[in-house]
Order: sequence, then C-alpha cells, then structure tokens
Amino acid sequence: MTSRLFGTDGVRGRAGDYPLDHETVARIGGALVRVLASGDPAPRRFIVGRDTRESGDWIARELARGVRSQGAQMVSAGVIPTPAIAYVTRALAFDAGLVISASHNPFEDNGIKVFSGLGEKFSEALEREVEAIVADRSWSVEGSADEPVPAADVADAYVGHTLRAFPEPQRLGRFRIVVDTANGATTTVAPRLFRDFGYEVELIGAQPDGRNINLESGSTHPESMSAMVRAKGCRMGVAFDGDGDRAIFADADGAIVDGDAVLLMCARQMKRQERLRGDAVVATVMSNIGLELALRESGISLIRTAVGDKYVMEEMLKRGLSLGGEQSGHIIFSDHLFTGDGLATALNVLRVVADTGRELKDLAGQLVTYPQVLMNVRVRERKDLSTVPEVADAMKRVEERLSGQGRLLVRYSGTEPLLRIMIEGQDQREIQQWAGEIAEVVKKTLG
Repeated sequence: MTSRLFGTDGVRGRAGDYPLDHETVARIGGALVRVLASGDPAPRRFIVGRDTRESGDWIARELARGVRSQGAQMVSAGVIPTPAIAYVTRALAFDAGLVISASHNPFEDNGIKVFSGLGEKFSEALEREVEAIVADRSWSVEGSADEPVPAADVADAYVGHTLRAFPEPQRLGRFRIVVDTANGATTTVAPRLFRDFGYEVELIGAQPDGRNINLESGSTHPESMSAMVRAKGCRMGVAFDGDGDRAIFADADGAIVDGDAVLLMCARQMKRQERLRGDAVVATVMSNIGLELALRESGISLIRTAVGDKYVMEEMLKRGLSLGGEQSGHIIFSDHLFTGDGLATALNVLRVVADTGRELKDLAGQLVTYPQVLMNVRVRERKDLSTVPEVADAMKRVEERLSGQGRLLVRYSGTEPLLRIMIEGQDQREIQQWAGEIAEVVKKTLG
C-alpha cells in the first residue's frame, strides 16, 4: 500500500522525522524528477526556496541530492517568500519550483510544497504519482548531501512583478506603517519594498534566528502589530506569515482586518473597475455569512470550497475567476499569481485605499460579521447525516429558521471522531440554542 505523503498543503511534519527524514526527502526529490521526465528525455530544471527555519538548509541539500541522482539540476533562491517561487518557476521556465516551509507552524516543523512549471500547486494526481515512486523500493538515491546547491538571485524579478499590483505607491504620500514579517521569508523583501515607497516603516519580527519564526508575531499573532499601530500612531499595519503567502492587517485604531474584509473591499473595487471576472469571488466554508451577504448587495456571487487555498485556486481556474481566498489571509489574485501572496495582498489593499480615497477602517467597516457558534460532538460512527432522520430533521428546522439570513454547516472532523456544528446568524442567543438542539439529537443517535 502506498504511503500518503502529501496533505492539503504539500508534505508536512516534524523536521528529521518521517516523512521529513533525510532519506525520504531525497527520494521525494528524485521522484519529482521521474514524474516530470516521464516520456521526455530533456534534462529537468528545478528551483528551491525556503523560509528561515534552521532545518531548511539540510532539507534543500537532500532534495538537491535526489534531483541530481535522476539527472536533473536544482538551483536555490535561498530565503524567499513562497509566492516568489511560484512566480519565477513560470517566468524563468523552470520545470518545477519547490518551497521548504511549514508556513505558520513553529520552527520544529517543516514542509515541502511543489509548484508546476505553470506556477500552480501540484495536482493531487501528480502527488499520488510521486508517492507511488517514493514507495517503490526498487530504486535508491546515490550521491552526497554535502554538495552545495548553486544559488540563483531571483528576488528582484519577483518584486518587480509584485509592484504591478500597485504601480503608483507614492499616491498615498508619506505615512507610517507597521510591517510584521514573522521572522520569516518576507524579511528579505518586505521591509525594503515599503521603505523604497517612501513610507515610514516600523518593523516587527525581522530578526530571524532559525527558531523564532512565527514566535508571538506574524499573521497568526497580530496582537503585537495591533499594539504598535496604536502606540506609534500608524495609519495601518500588515502582518505576514512565516512563508509570506498570507497577510492580516490592522487599521489605524489597531482593529484586526482579516481575509474576509480584504476580499470584500477588493472585490467591490475590482468590480467598479471592471476587473472582477465573472462578478464572483471564491472563498471557503469558513468565511463568514456576512461576506456572502455584503457581496450579494453589490451583485457579486460567493462560491464556497473546502478549507485550503489549493481548493480555492482550483475553483478559480475552473471558472476563470480573478479573486478568491480565505479568512486567514490567503488571498489569490489570479491576474498576478495562482497562489496566495501576502505582499501582493498588501499592495492591493493599499491600491484600494488610494483609488477610493478612504481609510482602511472605513473600507473594512463595510463587512458586518454575523455571530458564530461552533460545537463539537463526539460520535461513535460517521454516518451520512441524510440517512439519519432525526439529525436531518433537526438540521432542516434550523435552516428554515435562518431563512437565508444565516448559515448552517455540519461536517465530520477529518482527524478526530467529532461532528462539528457551526451556525452563523443575527442573534447569538438564538443560534446557540439551535446548535444545542442539533447537538442533542446527534448525541442520542450517533454519540
């Protein structure tokens, strides 16, 4: 039986342990070459980038060992944001781009993300092929991981492309902004970029030591950014995650502005400028019903997917749409890249501020989030809920009460024996009661 290596966002685990032990990492590198070289004898070219974790260097060398063992070449862009690799893979005609990062996880973890030559995340079909080749013990990886990986300086190419998102940043004048790079990959590009704009930059999380990535900083810990915005009297703040593919903001009062608010302000402005293809936005099931209702008021549809930016991207590609993302700050502007890009998201937000003449607080205030209740119920088995009449009836009653002004989401956990009940509606007390009613029925029938 083939062992699963890839999850919803590449290979992920604790560095040094399977599947990120030395030998498996090298075999992944070799397997990628074998998959891409199938039926084509031309030599393959790979590029790899990483965040600031201390394990990133040896993982890059093991991947390179595997790649070289199968007759391909690999160069390293060093510490650089994930979207930079997505861009240069396509722009500079590499066969694949690899990113060594565990995004917002602590430094002990790491991961491997793979982008195709089109700058898109590897399809699940290709991931299964790689897994099958890694599991085939008829081949092995030779060579040494001590050999350095040749360097490739591609940061300027990425920054030049990203600047197209906001080609006239001086329109906003000189102002003070907090930039939190999470001691991660954006430390190499973001501070310099905002300073080149002429902005007064207050930095947080810009002294990586291999172990402090995401530590009390970045998009998953925006409290420090928020506090500094208030303390320094800044116009706004932006916090990136460890690998730079997401961004969370703070307005001048320090209030957090998440991905839902960013999707709304960007969608409305793009529609006004006739840049919103299909008059639709893609988001996940976790986005608040308030986003859906606000978009509807502007004649914009919301299409929902499972959690994971890869699913957002796939739906955008299928429908030919230009905007999608997640509440967590992964925002995809497909005219820019087919993956989340924190830096591009920040520039797009600044562009909306410049184009509308409105402050971030005002723009974010257009999103009215609805109260939300989440309950977890332990279950003994995972039955199709439509085949359990008592549960199906309870869910139907709640849907009727919501009457289009709220949302019910009931789904099984992917990792635990739990049924998750989420309700969004206008009244916190009501939705709490309704969630409790469904939970009681589930306990009696499946608990």
